[in-house]
Amino acid sequence: MRVLVVEDFEVLARAIGTGLRREGMAVDVVLDGDDALAHLAGTRYDVVVLDRDLPGTPGDDVCRDIAAGGAGSRVLMLTAAGTVRDRVEGLGLGADDYLPKPFDFTELVARVRALGRRSAPAVPPILQAEDLTLDPSRRVAFRGGRRLELTPKEFALLECLLAAGDRVVSTEELLERVWDEAANPFTTAVKTTVRRLRAKLGEPPVIETVREGGYRIGVPR
Repeated sequence: MRVLVVEDFEVLARAIGTGLRREGMAVDVVLDGDDALAHLAGTRYDVVVLDRDLPGTPGDDVCRDIAAGGAGSRVLMLTAAGTVRDRVEGLGLGADDYLPKPFDFTELVARVRALGRRSAPAVPPILQAEDLTLDPSRRVAFRGGRRLELTPKEFALLECLLAAGDRVVSTEELLERVWDEAANPFTTAVKTTVRRLRAKLGEPPVIETVREGGYRIGVPR
């Protein structure tokens, strides 16, 4: 899941970004509305966590722009004003959900995940290939009945491959969907994570490397 956090209080913005990355999400963080619009113009985000009170372009205008753009990004609006009228106004601007400050981080994560499921194409609640199963909602994966101890990046990469079915997923797409804008396009992070994941999945192998293409779930030929 690719998430954009737009929050002008830098300490809170960085904390939200760090927390969501620990949940296996790819997160970009910006501190004002102008930077948010620049990011949205170049990247498709599943969820935008949007503070309503922003310097530069106001959060309300950013929200309107997202709703009018038709890219399918879902908006979770944050604000210190938590009255019913404020919530109604926020939803009227095109926000999909509304969370007043202060908030519990576990609730924020749950709401972001729920919005992410709405923004993505419909996929089965349980992803499966042969004896490999992955439950995105419970954040667990099993191979042959054995629970896999995966890092957030390993889990997210496996989820991305399973959701793609027979389609080849390029290294560039994995960097975009599993990592974030800080990832170096020349990094070996994808190759390294795939190698660790293969070791944890065991035999027979289920991740196929496609020459000059990327990766997909399947038995190598």
